[in-house]
Amino acid sequence: MTPEFILGCIILIVGVIAVGFPRPKTYLSRLISLEIPGFGLLLIMLAYDEMLALVTFIGVTAISTFVLVRAIERKEAAQ
Repeated sequence: MTPEFILGCIILIVGVIAVGFPRPKTYLSRLISLEIPGFGLLLIMLAYDEMLALVTFIGVTAISTFVLVRAIERKEAAQ
């Protein structure tokens, strides 16, 4: 196991806990906390193949950020 893989697993676990149990329960805090496990996943993928990791990380981050921002906008517009 490489150091990137071990560090990525630790960051991924901490990030998942941060997303699941945020202190201020707002959509913005969940969106920001979602980037933490995404970075951990990037480190795990970097342990295997660099190009695959970068392309996957960019694609998943762009799509998930777009979806969550749309959900936040709709939720705030409804209130």
